[in-house]
Amino acid sequence: MKTPPFTTAQGLRLLLVRLHYSPTGTWKQDPDAHELIQFATQKYAALARKYDLAPEDAAYAAFEAMRTRAVRTAIDPWAVVTRAVQVTLIYEARAQGLLCSNHQARRPEVAAHHDAERFCERETDLTDYHPAFHAIDQFDDGHDDCAMEATGVDEPTNAWVAAERAAAIMVDNGWPQPTATGCVEYVCSQLIRSGNRATAYTRLTRDHHAEALLDLSHAHWIAVLQALLGNQLPTHERAREGRGLLQLLALGYLPGELSGVPCFADVFEATAPSHEGVSHV
Repeated sequence: MKTPPFTTAQGLRLLLVRLHYSPTGTWKQDPDAHELIQFATQKYAALARKYDLAPEDAAYAAFEAMRTRAVRTAIDPWAVVTRAVQVTLIYEARAQGLLCSNHQARRPEVAAHHDAERFCERETDLTDYHPAFHAIDQFDDGHDDCAMEATGVDEPTNAWVAAERAAAIMVDNGWPQPTATGCVEYVCSQLIRSGNRATAYTRLTRDHHAEALLDLSHAHWIAVLQALLGNQLPTHERAREGRGLLQLLALGYLPGELSGVPCFADVFEATAPSHEGVSHV
């Protein structure tokens, strides 16, 4: 059987130059082009199987490379085609693993990720091996507490202590204990869910359910939110009114320093419910 001329470097170059300068559609109609693609499919079939791909994927990669000027002008066109096919197959396999396109898989920031995995592909549960689900105990042991007392270092105020102190200040200014505690707990829960004061404030101002349970008018509810979370206007950002009672207590302010401050005391006195509301909103 006679070997086709395009199996050599010079023969491939001549065929590609002829196909390039031929009218549109020559690749579909020319018998030599058809034979060339079949030859490339067989030539790179083993390389495709190495990356768990079909021989047709390698043939398409070879076709795309043969249409470029770099192959036509190369000293050894087949060497350039082989390298182009290999690179394309490598990134095609990575793209299938990453569930993205071939072009995206070529980007270093995308290729750095591991292949996508189904939860069922591992014998252990996701929560057992993934570090995102690992929790570290943040509680100090008794030795650390003794060391802190010995050195005279004050323990910083945590969020729960700040919430208790905020409720106590509201009680000092006329609020019933269950209502004050329920109000502060509800505001803190929305603050944790929202992630920041501005978003929590916006959501809470529209929460008419909480107004009804606390027996507050809308104006009084807004005033309580501004006292607890701070006035969100930029002009009050660095003032006590802008920080809010909860943030000031979390920063280490004592209840005695804030209980009589007009921006807090006057608001709580004016908005105190006439009777005890629900203890847990």
